[in-house]
Parts: sequence; C-alpha cells; structure tokens
Amino acid sequence: MKIHHLTAAEALESLGSSMNGLDDAMIEGRLREFGFNRIEETRKPPALLLFAREFLHFFALILWLAAGLAFFAEAQQPGEGMQTLAYAILGVIAINGCFSFWQRRQAEQAITALQKLLPHQVKVIRDGELSLVYADELAPGDLLVLQEGDNVPADCRLVEAFALRVNNATITGESLPKGRDAQPSAAEDIGQSRNILLAGTSVVAGEGKAVVFATGMHTEFGKIAHTLKTTVKSQSPLQKQIARLSRFVALLALALGVAFFFIGQAIGLTFWENFIFAIGLIVANVPEGLLPTVTLSLAMATQRMAKRNALIRNLPSVETLGSTTVICTDKTGTLTENRMAVKQLFLDGRHCGPEQLDRHSLQQHAAFLACAALCHNLKRIEGSAPLGDPMEIALADMAHAQGMRIDYPKIGEVPFDTDRKRMSTLHDTPVGTMLFCKGALEMVLPLCRQIAAGNRIETLDDGHRQQLAKALQTMADQGLRVLALAYRPLPEQRPDDPEQSLILAGLVGLEDPPRPEVAAAIGQCHRAGIKVVMVTGDHPHTAVAIARQIGLVRSEHPQVIVGDKLKKLTPSQLQVALDAPEIVFARVGADQKMQIVAALQRKQHVVAVTGDGVNDAPALKKADIGIAMGKAGTDVAKEAADMILLDDNFASIVAAIEEGRAVFDNIRKFLTYILTSNIPEVVPYLAFVLFKIPLPLTIIQILAVDLGTDMLPALGLGAEKPDSAVMEQPPRSQKETLIDWRLLARAYGFLGVLEAVAAMAAFFFVLERGGWEYGQILHGRQPLYLQATTACLSAIIVMQIANVFICKQRQRGLLGTALMDNKLILSGILFEIALILTIVYTPWGNALFGAAPIGGEVWLFALPFALGMLALEECRKWLVRRFQPFPLRAEAPRLRITGRVRTGR
Repeated sequence: MKIHHLTAAEALESLGSSMNGLDDAMIEGRLREFGFNRIEETRKPPALLLFAREFLHFFALILWLAAGLAFFAEAQQPGEGMQTLAYAILGVIAINGCFSFWQRRQAEQAITALQKLLPHQVKVIRDGELSLVYADELAPGDLLVLQEGDNVPADCRLVEAFALRVNNATITGESLPKGRDAQPSAAEDIGQSRNILLAGTSVVAGEGKAVVFATGMHTEFGKIAHTLKTTVKSQSPLQKQIARLSRFVALLALALGVAFFFIGQAIGLTFWENFIFAIGLIVANVPEGLLPTVTLSLAMATQRMAKRNALIRNLPSVETLGSTTVICTDKTGTLTENRMAVKQLFLDGRHCGPEQLDRHSLQQHAAFLACAALCHNLKRIEGSAPLGDPMEIALADMAHAQGMRIDYPKIGEVPFDTDRKRMSTLHDTPVGTMLFCKGALEMVLPLCRQIAAGNRIETLDDGHRQQLAKALQTMADQGLRVLALAYRPLPEQRPDDPEQSLILAGLVGLEDPPRPEVAAAIGQCHRAGIKVVMVTGDHPHTAVAIARQIGLVRSEHPQVIVGDKLKKLTPSQLQVALDAPEIVFARVGADQKMQIVAALQRKQHVVAVTGDGVNDAPALKKADIGIAMGKAGTDVAKEAADMILLDDNFASIVAAIEEGRAVFDNIRKFLTYILTSNIPEVVPYLAFVLFKIPLPLTIIQILAVDLGTDMLPALGLGAEKPDSAVMEQPPRSQKETLIDWRLLARAYGFLGVLEAVAAMAAFFFVLERGGWEYGQILHGRQPLYLQATTACLSAIIVMQIANVFICKQRQRGLLGTALMDNKLILSGILFEIALILTIVYTPWGNALFGAAPIGGEVWLFALPFALGMLALEECRKWLVRRFQPFPLRAEAPRLRITGRVRTGR
C-alpha cells in the first residue's frame, strides 16, 4: 500500500519511526543511504572548457590560420615583418577570447540561485525532544513539527493535524489553500491526498506533525527539477543568426584570400607578395571586433533591463525577447497581485461593494461583520501583518475597515476540509456563546433556517433560496470566490452538532485582484502584434473573469480549454485550437504547459513563458525564453528561466521586449558600421595586385581600425535607446536575418565604396605631393610610403566618424535624429580621434603601426569626402522614405488577436 493509504501509526512503522522521531544513529545511516535533502544543481561544463571554446569559434579559427601563415612566411623569408603581424593576430585572438569569456562569466554570476523556498532550519522531534536542524539534514523517518507560516522542506505524511491548510500554488498552480488531515486517504494520486504535504509548499493555517518519506531529488519538487535537466534548450534566434553570420563572413574572407592568391600568381606577382596579399585579405574581411561587440552590446542591454526590473540570466535571451510572438502567462502572482481582496457583498437582497456600506452598517450587519472578523485561524504578531490564509486576511481586513474590531476568545472550532467546504468557530461573547460559520453557499445554505434582512431575521424560504442562487451565479461569472457567512447563538447546553439552525448573514465575493498596470501592458502587447495566452491551474470561471478585467478577453465566448479536455486533444487538434483569437487554459498541469509551448513552437512561434512556481519550471526551460518572478518565484523556476522579473510585474515584460527589439536593430546598426570599413580595407589590396601600386594599407593598420578605432563607436551603436515606434510594429520574423542583401548593399556597395574612394584618394594625394610616379617602387621604410599609408588610414577614420552618425538610423534623416544623446558614441569618437592622433604623431605609435606624421592639408583633403558621404546618405534615406520599394520587415507568423495592430509597413 502507498503511504497515504496507511493509518498514521502504520505510516510511522513503515518508515521505522515513531512519535518520538529518529535517534542520531538512525539519522547518520539514512543520510548515507538516501543522501542529503538537497536539489542537485545541473552540472555545467568546466570553466576551462568554456574558456577554450572562446578560442575555437569560426572567427578565431580563421585568425589562427592567418597567424599560422604569417609565422610560416617569417620562417621562410625572415625580416619582412610577418612575425610582428603573427603576434599581433595572436593578440587579437587572446583579447577577443578573454574578453568574451569574462563577459559571459559576469552574466552568469548576475544572479545566484538562493534556496529561499526550502527553509534553512526546521523543527523536528528526535529522541523525543524538539530540535532545530538544517533542512538539508532531514532523512526519511524524521518527524516534522509544522505550523502556520512554515515552508514544507520535504515530502511528508501527516500523523497529526489541527485545522491545517496548505498553499500548493508552487506545485499545482492553485491559489486557494487546501485543507489537510491525518486520516488515511483513498486517492490514487499522492498529490491529491489529504494527508500529504509536498516539499516547496507552505502551511497557511493550523499546525501538525508529519513524518518525512522523501527527500531531495526523490521529492515531487526534485522530480520537477530533474525534468529541467532532461529538457534540451534550443538555440536562441540570435545565436543562430550569429553562427550563420560567422560562417558567412569567415568563409567569404577565406575564399577571397585563396582566390586572389591564385589571381596574383596568374598575373605574375611573386609568391611572397601573394602570400602577404592573401593574409591581408583574410584579416581585412574578418571583423575581429564583431563577437566582443555583440557580447558587450547584449551585456549593456542586460544592465538597462535590470534598471527596468528585468534581470537577464542568459545573454542571447535579450534579443529573443524582441522576436517573441506569443507570451504564455500564469495568472496567480503574474497577472494578479497574489492576494485576496473582498470585491463584492450580497446583503439584504442586493449587491454592493464593501466601500458602499454606510455608517449604519456596523449596527445593521453586525453579525455579518463579526463573522468575517472572527471566523478564521489567523496568527497575529504584534507590529506585523497577520499570518494565515489570504482569504481570511481579506475578510478580517474588510470587517476592521467597517469598524468591527473585536477579539472575542475562541473556545472551539469545527475545522475546514474540502468535503465539508466550510469551517465554524465558537466564541465567548458578551451575549453568550456564538457560532460563526463560513463556506461554500451550497454547503452552508442547507444548514440555515433563517436569513438576516437588515435589522430583521426572516424565515428562509424558496424565494430567498432562488435569490441567493442567482446572486451566486452573478458573482461567480465575475470570477469571484463566493463564501456564505452564517451564525447562531448557542444554548448553554451545547448540541452535539452545533452547525444546525444557522442564520444566513450574507454572501461575500473575493478576488485575487489584477495588477493595475497589467491591462495597459496587455494592450501594448496587442499593438506590438504579440499574442498573450493565459495558462493557469485555477478555475476556468476565475481565469476568464480576470482575463476580461485586463483586456485579454473581449468577446462573449472565448475558447476555454481545461486540463481534462487538453489531455484528450491530439497534437494537431491542439495546434488548431491555438488559432482561436482568444484562448484561456485553466486547470492545467506542468506537463500540459510544456505541451502548449511545444505546440506553439511547432506553429513557428517564438514563445515566452512566465511563471513563479515549481510547476512552471519545465515550461520555462522548454520555451524560447522563460520568465520567472523574482519575489514570489521559486528557486527551481528561477534556475530554469532566462529572465527574472525583479518586481514580479507583467508590465516589466513589455519594457524588456522593447529593449529586446532594440537589440536586434542595434546589432544591425553596428554591423553596417563595422562591415562598411571592410571595403576601404580590401580595396587597397586589390589595387596593390591589379594595378601594381605600393600597398596603400598595411595589415597592422587594418587591425588598428577593426580593434582600435571602430570598437567603441560600434559599442555605442549597440547601446542605442529603443526607437519610439519599435512597439508599434509586429514581431520580427525568424526568417529575417541579421545580414540581408539590403544591409550588404548599403555597407559594401554604397558606404564602403565612398570610404574606399576617400582612402585611396588620400593615399594618392600624399604620393602625388611627394613626387611619386606610377611604376616607382617604394620600400616599406621610406618616409613617403609611411606618410601615404598613414593618410589612407586617417581618411578611413575620418569617414568612419561620419559613418557612426549615418548608422544611427536606417531611414530617418540626420535632422530627425538625436545626434548627441548617446554618450558612449561621443566617447567612442573622442577615443577614435585620440588613437589616430597617437598613431600619427607619437614615435611609439609610428613604430608600432608603421605610420609617419602627416600635414594638416591631408585632414582637410579628407573632410569633404566625409561631408559628401553624409549628403549622399541623406539623399538615399529620402528616396527610401519616399518610395519604400521593399518592406522593412519580413512577415511574422500570423496571429489572430483582438485589437487594432499597426503593421509598421
């Protein structure tokens, strides 16, 4: 027999325990056998392996190849500077790898999973004495002592219970507490048994003793945690895009290097000239600063999100938010405040709000308010809020607000349980012993013979019963939890069953109120083309009512699917059901939540899932992005999530999505900026081979651009604030790539060409002023050659300074763009200017980068080219705005949602 089928004595005997608990020798042996009461952490790859991976991605491999070729060239023909180049490339690899590893480690350490849900110390009986022990030292057979406010540290079976109720929301998702007792249970499912307390739940009322039968990973809590380990996390859209981009650029660089090596051979260049040329092309086409810039951009976005109460645990999740098409959200604690409040009353045959009770209510409805104030198991601690059932707290608060501040001693109780669906308390009052009862109307009404009507007591007849039934339905349709309050004076000779001949005082409707900012956040999601689906363990009436209040449901008959119905749906039926314009899932389990997420992902949606309980964790792991609650969330949920809401506020998700959408646009901005400089870096090598001129730009100077002057401005572009219209557009399609033909045409075919013209013009400007003639050979150490290459490098920097302002907006002109709002861009430009001046005008800069001082006329020569690029780009943007020949966004997965959604096209 299962432990919940046994009597309390049999359960203790089956675990080799007793009401005196275990002794020290037994504890030691059981800890060796069963292990400590801990949730095992997911094993992560060793730090050394993670560090090594930063040096083995595709970009790094191409650079390793370039460094190897440079060392080979130095060995074959010493004195050509190839050894210096090789070490420079190795330095680039080392800086990139160390920086990326550091950034990832910083992001992982941004949150440390604290064991807040499982208590650190618990009360147990061992050797007949009450002791405090650490929760991880519990063993099967330990006898726990629990009372209201305690968290349950392990799966245990009650052996004593006094009016004990437990909040199972973290396991089952249900917000209402459940009564528990020590009697044997006939239920097959251990989670539904009335004598079982599960690890991770909490006692909200009463007290009891329970024997531990499962600890650590053997608990239901632990089994859910184990499910997380077996759930494979798919790559984020950004990770896929970066991998695709890395392969594209690296293969392009390698192909160009090899191709032009053979072209050089064909036109008669020496082997070593070709070799230098090939390495130069490879280095010029590999954007060495791309990966650290992407990492830094994401890390800075996480800092901005943290200021908006969204903590990112996984860097690529920043951008995934921007791709989100569906949010599956829990109700309790996410859309609602996770607290009960009295919403409506039914007194004297009419509905009213508690705020509508007049000053005579204390006299007219004294019995009703006394019942609300006294019929509970709350524990009051001086100087702090009462502890106990949130529903009882709400009733007492309502009574106190009306002036009913009484505290008559409780002399007896008939406890609540799920079969009776009511509880009664007996109090010694100035008018004698009174019984106050509250519970479900269908369980209280048959016990009543009279009903309070103002200052009168009337006989309860069929008319009253029909009126009460209608009131119940009205309040239930609003998603309210309806309780009936009743009372009776007891005679001195107390009857065996005091819950008879009661006087019905009235009905009270309670709700877990929606967060006030959620409705606006839902509306913004709709305008942004994001569908919001409620997935909860609560009752469907409650779920739909809350959905109506927050604007999630607007039609008369939304699609409501309960857990039992969901079990019967095939995968294809579920996918079809998800096409409903308004859909709510209620009474669903953790595995069913995963089922919903998987179905949405099969429909090509990018799915975000919110939740706070252990029951939400598998779905959080399965989703494209899991969002856990920071305050009410369990450790298991936080560990599974990609993002944690520090204020448990659904509205913060909208702010995070806005930042996520900006990240993708910002990455494209700095990609345009970085790739643009590839053309003025490649053209000098093509000219060198095809026209047999001196090499206008050295490889070391290319690295100065890619890793020196370009890095900070590119990072500034990655930190741009979200555009004001970013949440008025539909989600970005997964088919939309970081690099498309429009970006390449703009970077390579337009801006890059303009920069290359300026760079080559500056190079020939210095050569012409120095008296150089076509065909004349210049050696690498000659002052004229050093000045000419310095002029080429300087012109690229001047053009890139103009380019950073160009790349701030793809369509909007400079006059409509805030040019001075990004301090990082301004700092980057200052750093860029300082670095190029250092390279040009300091001896060590000259020596390291093969440069020489140039006159002011060279800077003046380059300036008109920068202004010309700004003017031409303004003309291009005007044409795009005017004619818009192609849509800006690929089409996202089709959604059927309510409300008007602007397409942004």
